[in-house]
Amino acid sequence: MTSAATATRTARDQRRTLRPTGEERLLAPDDLIVSKTDLRGVITYANESFLRCSAYAEEEVIGRPHNLVRHPAMPRAVFSLLWDTLARGEEVFAYIANLAADGATYWVLANVTPSYDAAGKVVGYHSSRRAPSPGALAAVRPLYQRLLAEERRHTSGPAAAAAGAALLCSVLAEQGLTYDEFVWSLIARGGF
Repeated sequence: MTSAATATRTARDQRRTLRPTGEERLLAPDDLIVSKTDLRGVITYANESFLRCSAYAEEEVIGRPHNLVRHPAMPRAVFSLLWDTLARGEEVFAYIANLAADGATYWVLANVTPSYDAAGKVVGYHSSRRAPSPGALAAVRPLYQRLLAEERRHTSGPAAAAAGAALLCSVLAEQGLTYDEFVWSLIARGGF
């Protein structure tokens, strides 16, 4: 088994045993969480803010899949949208709930961009995250709960992600918005 496959399996196993405690960790307004990954989403860099907020030590995250901090209350559809956008070579902004090593939840507004080499080839991804505004979270949480409810109706991961994505598109289309426009409307209303 390759080291990447071992790291993925270890992260998946850890997520199965790590449960949210109900504690919510708030980021300070000046916190800027930064991480970098390779093309597979394996962490190659994490700054001090990432380590502090996630309650992991650097050696626990470097070489591990970024989904190590994936919260079970995050809809698969949002991650599908994120990866589809990055695959097109575009940046994406998304509201994300993360799960820290100690079980605390911390919400972020993430900006994820492809990283390019000198020849213009995508070689990885760079993510910067800030504290989201309370108003943005008040709009995002009920939407994500609807997506999760839809996704839980499906037994396979791909089917759940597809169903959640379809619902997300439908809900936002009713408002005349794409996900990007939804995020930017929340930023415009109350900051991040």
